[in-house]
Amino acid sequence: MPAATGCALKGPIKHVVYLQFDNTHYSRDNPSVASDLEQMPHLLNFLKSNGTLFTNDHTVLISHTAGGILSTQTGLYPDRHGQTVSNSYFYYTPSKVPAFSTSFKYWTDLVDDSTGANDAFANMVTGGQNTPAPWVPFTRAGCDFGAVSLANIELENTGTGPYGDMSEAFGTGSPEWTDAVASNAAPSGTAARARALTDYVGIAIHCAKTAGNICASNFTNATNSRLDRLPDEPGGYLGYNALYGAKYVDPAIAGGSACVSDTSGFPVTDPFGRCGFPGFDWALAKNTLGYLAQMQEAGVPITWGYVSDAHDNHTSSFPAPFNPGFPRASGPGESDYKAQLKAYDDAFAAYFDRLKADGIDQSNTLFMVTVDEGDQFAGGIGTLQTDGSLAYAHTNCSWTTTPACPSNQIGEVNLNLKAKMPAGTPTFSLHRDSAPTFYVNGQPARTDSTLRTMERNVLGLNAIDPYVSPTAAPVFVQMADTVEEQALHMVNSDPARTPSFTAFGDPNYFITDAGPSCGSNPCIDYHFAWSHGDIQPVIRTTWAGFVGPGIQTNGVDNKTWTDHTNVRPTMLLLLGLKDDYGHDGRVLIEGLDKKALPNTLFEHSKTTTELGAIYEQLNAPFGSFAMDTLTASTKGIRSTDESVYEFYETHIQNLTNQRDDLASQIKSALDGAAFNGQQIKEKQAKDWIAQAQSLIDQAAALAAT
Repeated sequence: MPAATGCALKGPIKHVVYLQFDNTHYSRDNPSVASDLEQMPHLLNFLKSNGTLFTNDHTVLISHTAGGILSTQTGLYPDRHGQTVSNSYFYYTPSKVPAFSTSFKYWTDLVDDSTGANDAFANMVTGGQNTPAPWVPFTRAGCDFGAVSLANIELENTGTGPYGDMSEAFGTGSPEWTDAVASNAAPSGTAARARALTDYVGIAIHCAKTAGNICASNFTNATNSRLDRLPDEPGGYLGYNALYGAKYVDPAIAGGSACVSDTSGFPVTDPFGRCGFPGFDWALAKNTLGYLAQMQEAGVPITWGYVSDAHDNHTSSFPAPFNPGFPRASGPGESDYKAQLKAYDDAFAAYFDRLKADGIDQSNTLFMVTVDEGDQFAGGIGTLQTDGSLAYAHTNCSWTTTPACPSNQIGEVNLNLKAKMPAGTPTFSLHRDSAPTFYVNGQPARTDSTLRTMERNVLGLNAIDPYVSPTAAPVFVQMADTVEEQALHMVNSDPARTPSFTAFGDPNYFITDAGPSCGSNPCIDYHFAWSHGDIQPVIRTTWAGFVGPGIQTNGVDNKTWTDHTNVRPTMLLLLGLKDDYGHDGRVLIEGLDKKALPNTLFEHSKTTTELGAIYEQLNAPFGSFAMDTLTASTKGIRSTDESVYEFYETHIQNLTNQRDDLASQIKSALDGAAFNGQQIKEKQAKDWIAQAQSLIDQAAALAAT
C-alpha cells in the first residue's frame, strides 16, 4: 500500500474514515425486531468494543439528508451553511415569486445555477460568502481527501448551465461538459442518459500540494485533474487540484483500471454494467466501502463516504425511471429489509478485514460513523411469516370517513394541503414534507393579516391518520414563523430563502400541494414509509460512533447530549487540524482520553463539560430553549387575538437575541480553548452557565404561559 506522502496528522493517526448513513437506526422501530445496527453486528461491535457510541445524538432542522450531512461536515448549523430547508427549497426571485432549487449541488454552485440572475448567492452560504469547504484543512496539511456520495463535496449532477456542476468543475465547452450535454439530451432510461452520471458524479479526490499527491502522481492523473476552485475560502486556496468522477478517480486509485471493486470483489457499475458511480440510491455499503478501501490502499489517507438507507428496496440504481416499481419502502422485519442489512453487515466484515490486512485499524486510524437523520416508520403491524419475517401490504390505500386499510398497511399518509385550504388563501409554494415550509407570494411581513389567517387555517386543519385513529385530528402539532425560525437556526443569511412559516406535522403524514396519486385526499402511498424532517424524538434522535487514538472505550453512551455539529470539532482536535472559522459545535470531551485534550480543555474539565452541555440546550435546534420557544410560538400563531400573538413574538425575539449573543460568546470560548490555546476562566464559565440557565428557564416559563 503506498504511503501517504507529507500528510501531517497528530500523533499515531495516519488515516481517517468518516461514514454517514442515511436513515439507519440504533433503536428498534418494532420491539420484536432487531434494530438496524443490531442487524449489523460487525459494525455495532466494532464501535462499542473499540470506542464510544453516542446514542443521544441529534439532527438539525429541517431534519433531512442534505442538512444533516452538511452540518456534520462543517460543524455549522443550517443558518450558517445555507441549507435551512433541505433536500430542496424555494427562494424568492426579485419579483417576490418563489422559485425552486435543490440543496444537492457542488460546493461552489449558486442558488440560481441557470443564470445567477434570480439569486447570485452561493447555494452553500455563510454570512453572504461561500461556506468554507470541509476538505481544506486536510489538503492544506498535505493530505489527499477522497469522498464518495456525501453531499456537495463531489459533483451532484450533470448540470451544464453557467453555474451547473459540470460547468463549475470542468468549464463550459470542455470535453467533459460536452459529454454531459449529450448525455442529458439522451432518452430517459438509456445507457447514454446515464453515461455522464456514471463518469463524473458522486466520486472525487481533493488533492494536496505535496509531492506525490494523487493528482500529480503520474502524467495521466495530472492531465485529468482540474483546478479545485474555492474563490471565497478564508486565507485563499490557489493551486490545488481535484479529480472529479469515476472516469478519472478509478484509474488513479486502481492502478490504471477503469473499474473499482466492491467489498465482495465485483466491479462497481451503473445499471447498464459500466464501471463507475452506481448512483446515490445505490451507494450500498459494499460499493461505498469498496471505494473507500481502494482509496486508502492508493495512498489517500482521508476518506469520507455515504451509505444509502437499508429500508428502501434498492432494486434499481439511479434514476428511478429505470424501474417503475422503484423505490418501494420496506417495513421492520420484512424479508428484503433483513436481507439488505445482512448484506451491509457482510460488507462491513469484509471491509474491516481488508483494512486490517492493509495495516489500517483503530491503533492508527480515526473512525467516525454516524447518520444524517432519524425517521418515523409510517405503517401498521407486519404479518408474521413462516420464516420469521414480517409482511406488509404494498398497495395504495384510500378511505372516506373510516380507515379501510389492512392492519399491515405500509406507507406515508399523503395529503394535498392546497386542496384543503379555504377560498381567499394567498398563492404560495410548498416544500413538500412531514414538516412543510410555506413560501407565500410577495414575501409578506409576518404581521400581514392575510398571512396570519393562513397560518391559523393551516394549524386548524384536521384529517384522519389511519395508523392512529379513525377520528379526524390535527395534522400539525407545532408552527414557527420567521421569529421562531431564527431560534431554530432556520433564518438564512440569504434573505430570499427564509420561509414565511414552517408547520411541523403528524409524522405519519407527507404534506404536498398536488395530487395525491394514491386515491382520495388523504390516502396512503406505499412507495414511501419513512418520514423525516419533523421534530418527534424518533426523527430527531440519532447516533454517532468514534473509534481510534484519543477515543475512550466507553461502549454505548446514552447520557451525553450531542448533535451533528460536534463531530467536526471533535475530529479536528484529535487530528491536530483547525478551521479558519468558528464552529457551532463543541469538542465531545466526554468521549476523549484526557491525554488527547489540550490543557485549556483539561483544566477545569468538569466546569468546561457543564458549559458545553448547557450551551447545547441553549443553542441547538433540538435543545430545550428551541423546543420551548417553538411551543410558545405555536400558541401565539394560533391565537386570533393579535395582542396575544405579539406578546409571544416579542418575548421569543428578545430571548433569541439574548441567546444568540450569549451563544456566540460561549462557542467562541470553547473553540478558542480547543484550537487556539485560550484558557476559559472558571469564574467566567460559571457565569455563562448561570446566564444560559436563566434564558432556558425563561423560555420554559414562556412555553407554560
